[in-house]
Amino acid sequence: MIDVPEQSRYEARLDGARVGLVDYIRTGKTIIFVHTEVDSSAGGKGVGGKLARGVLDGARSEGLSVVPRCPFIKGWIDRHPEYADLVSAHR
Repeated sequence: MIDVPEQSRYEARLDGARVGLVDYIRTGKTIIFVHTEVDSSAGGKGVGGKLARGVLDGARSEGLSVVPRCPFIKGWIDRHPEYADLVSAHR
């Protein structure tokens, strides 16, 4: 997973090709995840979960609070409560 700040997104790559992304808006100490997509060619390979874990671990390491507007990221946090502490009360 790589951060592409000029496009406000994280990307997952497989053999050099982009197979997934998470779009975000960063404001101060908050990161808002607005959209996640995984290419159908990468379906069933765990790309979405790796993206979610990666962006959330990154937010934690940077001391950012998270606003999960993207249904995928929100659902992933709901299934992995160890990340619930990152969620900002200001959704």
